[in-house]
Order: sequence, then C-alpha cells, then structure tokens
Amino acid sequence: MKYDFDTVINRRNTNSLKWDVAENELPMWVADMDFPVAKPILEAIQSKLQVGALGYSIIPAGWNEAYVSWWQRRHNFTMEPDWLIFTTGVLPAISSAVRKLTTPAEKVLIQTPVYNNFFNSIVNNGRVVVESPLRYDGKDYSMDFEQLEQDLSDPQVSLMVLCNPQNPSGHLWSSYELFKVGELCQKYNVTVIADEIHCDLTDPGKEYVPFASVSEVCRDISVTCIAPTKTFNIAGVNSAAVMVPNKFLRHKMWRQLNTDEVAEPNIIAMEATVAAFNKGEEWLDQLRDYIYENKKLCQEYIEQNIPEIYLVPSEATYLLWLDCSRFCDNSVELAEYIRQNSGLFLSEGAEYGQVGKQFLRINIACPRSVLKDGLSRLEKSVKDYLKK
Repeated sequence: MKYDFDTVINRRNTNSLKWDVAENELPMWVADMDFPVAKPILEAIQSKLQVGALGYSIIPAGWNEAYVSWWQRRHNFTMEPDWLIFTTGVLPAISSAVRKLTTPAEKVLIQTPVYNNFFNSIVNNGRVVVESPLRYDGKDYSMDFEQLEQDLSDPQVSLMVLCNPQNPSGHLWSSYELFKVGELCQKYNVTVIADEIHCDLTDPGKEYVPFASVSEVCRDISVTCIAPTKTFNIAGVNSAAVMVPNKFLRHKMWRQLNTDEVAEPNIIAMEATVAAFNKGEEWLDQLRDYIYENKKLCQEYIEQNIPEIYLVPSEATYLLWLDCSRFCDNSVELAEYIRQNSGLFLSEGAEYGQVGKQFLRINIACPRSVLKDGLSRLEKSVKDYLKK
C-alpha cells in the first residue's frame, strides 16, 4: 500500500494541543506529526469501538508479544515478555522512576540540551537537576565523558535520564558511547532511565542502539521507556511501556507505576499498540523516507536562503535543532519575534537547558507544502530580525 503524506489535514478547532493557535499561525513546535494514522491502527480502534461498550480493559499477552517481536525484528534486541510493564506514557514513567529510585533533594543528571520535560519530572518531584552538557564543537554533538564522570561522581547523583536517540539534536549514540555511560554509572552507583521513545524514527539506513543491548552492565542498571506513540503518531492514545531486565528494579517500577495509578490501559490502548507493531511496518518505512526528504529540503533551503542559521546534522527524529548563535544570544526573544512577525510557532532552545539559549527547535513532520510555508516564514522573520 502506498501511503499519502502530502494531503493536509485540517486540525484546527479539534481541541488539538498543537493547533490551538491563531488562524494566521503555523505551529511547528510540539512533537506531534501532521500525518494520517496508519490504516491498520485506525481499523483496530474502530473495531474495538464497534463493540459499543467502553469499560475497563486488560493487558493481553499479545501486547507483550508485539513489543518483543518488534524489537527483535527492527532492532535486533531480544527482550523477555515479563520484562515489560504497561504505563500510560513515557513521562509518567519517568516521574514514577524519579519518585521511586531517588529520595527528596537528591540529584538527577541529564545531558543538555535535552527534552524540556525531563526538567519538570525532576523539579516537580522535589529533586535537583544536574545539567551535564554535551560537547558541541559548532557542528555536532558528542559525549563529554570527562564532564560526565565529574558530574556522576557527586554522591548525591543517584539517577541519570538518558535520551536515546537524542532530542533535540537528532543524534544517534554509538554502542561505545552507551557502553561508556553504563560503565560510569555502574562505577558511581547511578541508575539509568533510558528514554527511547524516538528510536524508530531514524533516517533510512540508520539504526539506533538500545541502551540495554550494549552490555550486561547496561542491561542490569537500567529502566528503558518505550512506546508506539511518537513512531505512529498516536500520542493521544496514552500507551507506553517500561522494559526492565533486572528483577529487583522491575519490581520497584511495577510497584510505583501502580501506586501512581498509571499502569492501566484506556479502552483503545491495547488494540492501537498491537496493530501498530504488528501491522504498521510498511507505513513507518514510507514515513521515514518522507521525513528524510523533508530534512534534505530543510538543509538545502536554509543553506541557500538563511545562511545565518546552522542546521545541526540529524540522524533521527523529525525534530531539527537550529543554531542561531551567529546572530542571536536569546532564543526566547527570537522565537517570540518570529511568532509575532510571521506566525511561525517554534520551540525556543532555552527550554532544553542553558546550553540551548541560542537555538530553536522545529518540527518538520508535516506535508511538504506546509514545510515550505514554514521555511518561507522563517526566512522572512530572520531577515526582518536582522534589520532591527
């Protein structure tokens, strides 16, 4: 089946978080794709709803099996069905992990720039954020192991949240880098929460490495958060899993997720998840090709028309990280100016840590006509900003 990613869906006035904006505005911020959901997923949901009753749901064995089969096929990683625990989302799981695996006022390490809601999950639970900056050479990101070890050596750091693949840069961590993270965390008795929600959204020919697959150490000290929601654009379904090989850690997570009441599925979570992993492969492969073409379009457009911006190379996700340091010291101000000037709504980089204050993040998971509109607005706003 050939899937259509070019047709524009009108999502205005639908209670959409992304599209609840003014009529002249174009939202390209939150990680929410503007593509139709794969037909097999919609059919599975419709079949469930046709029963006519909207009562409580259970978690069938097919849910575990769908995860196990997908990770074996797509990522060459073998997990056991009983390593998996259902949860309503990756962020609820991270917050539960923070509460269960640390004590109040302890420190949780994140490598910045990184997904802004990690900060919320830490601070809102009474813990302290430790920003351990990634190394940025003006072109790309890499692990700064000297800095990382220094930060992990603090006895108050008991947990690390790892973003794999990396959001917002789209960087794919190598086996060696992940191995080193595992070795350092074991050395300083730090548990790793690996957020791997973007793992299936790699460029064609590129592959992510599951943190737990790298070594016995990585497997033993980690809780991995995974989901079909980003991959298949079904975030509103609220369906995710934590994968925990270590029996002791798994029991702790199971207890906390149930205590927090985020371990029960809604009426369509099981059907959507199983259909996505069992029948969504063709759709995903076509989606990855489409997003890759969007990335190339962005690269060419920015180089030719907005050379003041440097587009950080991306190998994963549909989020691009724009380095505006050549002309801007305050991306909060810049993002607000762009929104007021052209209606283009982007994410300002300071949300992702202090090292992101000269960056913007743009979501390019949209029909190509919409992307071209967004790039044109960005060009206009940057040129007007430079004239101020």
